[in-house]
Amino acid sequence: MVTLLVTIAAGIGAVSRYLVDGAVQQRRSNDFPAGTLIVNITGSFVLGLTVGLTAHHGLPTSTSVVLGAGFTGGYTTLSTWAWESFALARGGRGGAAALNVMGSLGLGMAAGAAGLGLALLG
Repeated sequence: MVTLLVTIAAGIGAVSRYLVDGAVQQRRSNDFPAGTLIVNITGSFVLGLTVGLTAHHGLPTSTSVVLGAGFTGGYTTLSTWAWESFALARGGRGGAAALNVMGSLGLGMAAGAAGLGLALLG
């Protein structure tokens, strides 16, 4: 049953990623991949919150797996982030590529920590 729920959650995550990315990129006047950045940051927050709730508040492991591996696994994207960073660098926008790499890593870690911290408050 958990496998089916992970599959469904991953599908919901992937559709959510598509919608969030599209909504963010429509509001942008340049080609910086802000949509992917926002998706990965918010996904890191959700994963940090999920881990915190599981470790400190008894969220069932099966729920944690569905949210963590399923939803956030389908929602976040390493491959698109890497490809977009490479495309920026290849297009002569090394600064934007570096900003995308470092920004995503730094902000993603901070968002994950914020999610974990929020779980610890309760």
